[in-house]
Amino acid sequence: MGLAFERVGSGPPLVLLHGIGHHRQAWNAVTGLLAPSRELILVDLPGHGESPPLRLDGRPPVEALAAEVAAFLDSQGLDRPHVAGNSLGGVLALILAAHGRAASATGLSPAGFWRRGADFRRAKAIFTVMQAASAGVHPVAAGLTRSRAGRAFMYAAIVAKPSQLSPEQARADADAFRTARVTMKEILDVPVSFTLDIPDDVPVTIAWGTHDRLLPAGQADVARQRLPQARFVLLPGCGHVPMTDDPALVARVLLEGSTVPAPAPARATATAEGATGG
Repeated sequence: MGLAFERVGSGPPLVLLHGIGHHRQAWNAVTGLLAPSRELILVDLPGHGESPPLRLDGRPPVEALAAEVAAFLDSQGLDRPHVAGNSLGGVLALILAAHGRAASATGLSPAGFWRRGADFRRAKAIFTVMQAASAGVHPVAAGLTRSRAGRAFMYAAIVAKPSQLSPEQARADADAFRTARVTMKEILDVPVSFTLDIPDDVPVTIAWGTHDRLLPAGQADVARQRLPQARFVLLPGCGHVPMTDDPALVARVLLEGSTVPAPAPARATATAEGATGG
């Protein structure tokens, strides 16, 4: 069983990868703005949403996730699509770019740029509290998501404007968070730090919400040091998951980050060695 996904829209392919504990519907607020000019491939990461569990096979969790996403690209005939992601999805987009699998990479508050060990411990503690709260409020989650105050209680740590989440989306996000709890623990047990080199011919965009409480915008300074070729954008008034905080701004950043045409598939040529498929 492969990863759960949807393909919508038309234009150059743009793969969208959600963050830890989320699901592909995280992009719903911007899908309608992107679909007229991009073919969107929205994916549930392994162990999230409707996708099968993450198979570690002795690998670090983020390495295993990146390998699963690369295999998914192969299954969809996508050699080097544009790739964008939020948080965990952001660092996965950058890893794919470093491995030559992306025509461009855009990270929205990407993970892996800790200023110090305390940054990761703080993020892990926030997720631990959110997991405990999610379990505690599950019996009354439907009621909480119907009120603005309830949505603020549940999501203030990751969005700046929780009132802009619809009750339906808030409830679906809560269900997704519970579904991913096993995989979240595996990921949070092994800190990821992005230190790979991305080829200079791959455009990179890093965007950070000024109201990001989970991964504060100061981590963008670390990203700037490690990715000096990248374009950096601030998202005023946005939190860690910025798509519902300012859909128009996020859509514009994603479109600008993926303006370089994806290269055409290489034309196969038969050779004595190549014909063996090795």
